[in-house]
Amino acid sequence: MAVTGRIKGYFLRGLAVLLPAVLTIWIFVVAYTFIQKNISVHINRGLVLLIDYLQGERHIFLRENLTEILVKGKAGSILGFIIALVIVCVVGMLLASVFGRALWRMIEGFILNAPGLRRVYPYVKQVTDFLVSPEQQRKLSFSRVVAVEYPRKGIWSLGMVTGSGLRKVTESVRKEFLTVLVPTAPAPFTGFIIMVPKRNAIDLNMTIEEAFRFVMSGGVITPDKGKEMPALPGPDAESKE
Repeated sequence: MAVTGRIKGYFLRGLAVLLPAVLTIWIFVVAYTFIQKNISVHINRGLVLLIDYLQGERHIFLRENLTEILVKGKAGSILGFIIALVIVCVVGMLLASVFGRALWRMIEGFILNAPGLRRVYPYVKQVTDFLVSPEQQRKLSFSRVVAVEYPRKGIWSLGMVTGSGLRKVTESVRKEFLTVLVPTAPAPFTGFIIMVPKRNAIDLNMTIEEAFRFVMSGGVITPDKGKEMPALPGPDAESKE
């Protein structure tokens, strides 16, 4: 039994060390494969057509050979991936200028006026902006992390403040409210939107990133790990209260 327990401990320890690295590599491989199959291959086909057009009737490179190298070959897949990254960087540089932003507003206005696209595009844009855009993260960002009694009194849930309460509710109840997103594990981007009185929310000394890690790990990763907890009152003290 001692040997079995020791082997089990070694296995779990090795798994804990290797799993994060393996998952990270797997995510990058999946991302590379997706870009290659859906973006790079089309860039390479366009590159073949461009080279074939520029060389005119001289035909220094046959289209079949170019297709074999750039579209079907491994060198071409890497080249297409690099070109895709360069295009993304160029678009980012263009959008940093006044002309680029004005041009993108025109394109975005056309998308928002299209009958089918306008029902999907705004929601997709909100998600992608939150994930990859630092500017939009500051606009959409949660101001702070709090603990609220949810779903019932006596049970405390972690939540992220997204704003103040609705004006109608605040005026009717005559209390200051907070709008809080209570995330669900393991995906912190989904959850329940609740409004709680501001005095009933406990501010936590936790950053948004720490809150995300806490939710995604199911509460395993906490910012207070390694810190000594203050002494709590015993049952007798609680009963006296």
